[in-house]
Formats: sequence, structure tokens, C-alpha cells
Amino acid sequence: MDTKTKLHPRNQHREGYDFGRLVAQLPKLEAFTISNPVGQITIDFQDVWAVRVLNQALLKTYYNINYWDIPANYLCPPIPGRVDYIHYLADLLASDNNQEIPRGRNFKALDIGTGANLVYPLIGQSEYGWHFTGVDIDPTAIKVAQHICQFNELEIDLRQQNIRENIFRGVIKPHETFHITLCNPPFHASIENANKATQRKWRNLGKGQSKKLNFGGQNTELFCPGGEIKFIASMVEQSIEFADQCLWFSSLVSKKDNLKPLHKILRKAKVTDVKVVKMAQGQKVSRFIAWTYIKKSQRRLYMKRANK
Repeated sequence: MDTKTKLHPRNQHREGYDFGRLVAQLPKLEAFTISNPVGQITIDFQDVWAVRVLNQALLKTYYNINYWDIPANYLCPPIPGRVDYIHYLADLLASDNNQEIPRGRNFKALDIGTGANLVYPLIGQSEYGWHFTGVDIDPTAIKVAQHICQFNELEIDLRQQNIRENIFRGVIKPHETFHITLCNPPFHASIENANKATQRKWRNLGKGQSKKLNFGGQNTELFCPGGEIKFIASMVEQSIEFADQCLWFSSLVSKKDNLKPLHKILRKAKVTDVKVVKMAQGQKVSRFIAWTYIKKSQRRLYMKRANK
């Protein structure tokens, strides 16, 4: 196994996929394993079913999730990259907590667009014991996520967003507080853009032309009018209304070029602090942007109360 040194130091997948261990935990994965040109065991990442079963094995082996499944054509996320987001968010919170990683259900996380896969709450609860609230506009996604919670006996608060234009409105209740919000926004402005991005990815991997979306995704998961820049801009605008109820707001940003306009939007919103955290998995570089309206001294008190 090749060490994925660019992953977060606490990421359990830094050493790559241990297929011997994974197959031992989930024997049906063996039917999807193949040998690559240098003789290493892997799977065909163009095969949507292989990716899904790999995720089942990873979640069971490393995060104690005995049951996980999603409907066909729903987003099936790559686990290692999602794990990195959680670990770097923990580091962000630690910066306001005397450099101690926050653990336990007193720390509250809000996952915007949690999806049927529920992957961030599953990982975050397992790694740090945080209490998660997951939000999605898709009623089917909420039902599937509820089923995953029930089967695994997990206490995750799931809420449906009923108004498409809203992100935090109608979700964050009066007097409710969160330490962190997270989001994997729809990156593309249209389904055509999403398909073109997929074609570029396969070409860059030397796979030629392929119409396969190996990680799937519903329309609401893949694109929205204006793409991610418009979505995150709306998130920033609405975050102003909840400035005192969330310690840090955050979102993944797929395109580096979007950072400059986002900084401008955040300055206009008069945030107190902004962080851009880079992440990498193999050749892929990603990042998230986080912002807060609360001063450093007050953030420390916010965290201190949760530690009691």
C-alpha cells in the first residue's frame, strides 16, 4: 500500500486501502477486487457498484457502521477526502480550544446537504463523538438517512429544508447554537457542466471517454443555478442572520478561482475572521473556506462552555 502522505495526519486512510482487512470485514467486496498493472489489489473506480461496496467496507471497518446503503444514482462520496474535511474542522475548533481537539456530544455540528449517504455525521460521530444535525432538501435523502441512523442506533438529528432558496433559514432554531457548520455544495451551474467535468476527470486518469458518474449524484447534489459561487454567496448572506448562533461556518470550495470573489463577499458581510484550509488526496487538491463573526476571546469562551 502506498502511503497517501497528503491526507490529514489523523486520517485512517493515509496508508491506502487495506483490501485484506476490508474483505475480511465485508466478504462481498472480494467479488469487485481486481489487480492493477503493477499487481496491487484495487477496484474499478468506474464501476458504481464497486465504489458503493468499497464505501460499505470502509464505513464498517473504520467507523463501526454495520449498515450503509443509498438509492441508485445518489451521491456515493469518496470516503478519504470526506474524512479529511472532518479532521481539519476539528483542528479549526482546536485553535479556539487551547489546541485541544474537541470531543463529545456537547460539540454541535450542522451538516448542510447531508444527503442520503450521511457520510459527514457518520464519520464525525465515530471520530470525535460530536452531535450532528443533518439537513437536506430531498425528502428521499432524509428517509434513507433516517434508516441508516435507525439500523446503526445513531442519534443524529435530521431535518428537511422545505424552501429551496433557504440554507440556514428554517433550519437553525431560535436560541440553538452550533460550533461548526459544514457543506459540500453543488459545484456546477448545470448538468451539462457536471457531465463535462466528469469527462475531463476520466481523460486525466487515462480512461478515455466515459459517461459514467462513478460517485453518482442527484441534480440537487451536482448543480444549482450559478454553481458553487452563487450557493456559497447565499450561504454567507444568510449566515449574517445567525452570526451569534454559530461559532464557525464553512463550505468546501472546488474551484480555487472562486476564493477571491468569496473573500470579497465575506468582507462585505463584515466577518471577524476567515480561514482557507487546503486539503489533498493524491493529485487532487481541494479546500474549504471558514468564517466567523465572533471574536477570538469570545470563541474561547464558547468552547470552554462546551468542555464543561
